[in-house]
Amino acid sequence: MIVDFNKIPKALRYKLTSNLIIPRPIAWISTLSKEKVLNLAPFSYFTPLSSAPPTLLVSIGHKKDNSPKDTLKNLRETKKASITIATYHQTSLLHLSATPLDYNISEFKEFNIKTSIIEPNYPPIPQNSKVSFFCKYLKEIELEGSSTIPVILTIESLFIDDSLIKDKEKLDIEFKEAIARVGSRYFKLNGEIEI
Repeated sequence: MIVDFNKIPKALRYKLTSNLIIPRPIAWISTLSKEKVLNLAPFSYFTPLSSAPPTLLVSIGHKKDNSPKDTLKNLRETKKASITIATYHQTSLLHLSATPLDYNISEFKEFNIKTSIIEPNYPPIPQNSKVSFFCKYLKEIELEGSSTIPVILTIESLFIDDSLIKDKEKLDIEFKEAIARVGSRYFKLNGEIEI
C-alpha cells in the first residue's frame, strides 16, 4: 500500500507518522516566563540534531486559539529551557503536565510536582529526574502551512544522575528507565537486543 500524503487529511498524516516513526523520545520541558511563572510540558516531536554544535530539535504546536504554547512563548522571551528525559516512574506526572492551563498557572504548582534546582541559571526540573539537558534557544524554522514550529536549542550542559553512570572516566551510561511515545501511548524500553 502506498499512501499519498498530499491526498490525505492532516489528522491522518499525524496518526500515521506518530504511530510509525517510533519510539518517539519525550522532551519534558521546563521554562520560566518573564513573570517567573514556571511552566512544564511534554513534547514528543523531539530529537537530537547534531553533536557539533550540540543541538536538539523540538516541534511545538499552538493552543486551540492559535496563540503560541506557553513553552514557545517563554523560550522566545527568556531564551532558556531545561529538558528532562522522563522515566517510567514519572509517567503520570508527565501526562498531567500536558493538561492545558492558563499562561499564569504553573504545572508544577497545579499538579504538586516537586522541583530540583540543578543549574541555577536554568529553570528547575522535576524532582528525581535522571537526565536533563540545559539549553538555550537558538532559532525557529519556518515551515509553510505547518501547525507546529520546529525550534532548535543549543545544549549548554547536561545533568546525569550518578546511578546511571557505569564508568565515570569513560562516561559509560546505562539509561533503561526512559519512556517514549508510540502514537498516543507511553512505552518504556524493553531491553537490549544482543547481536
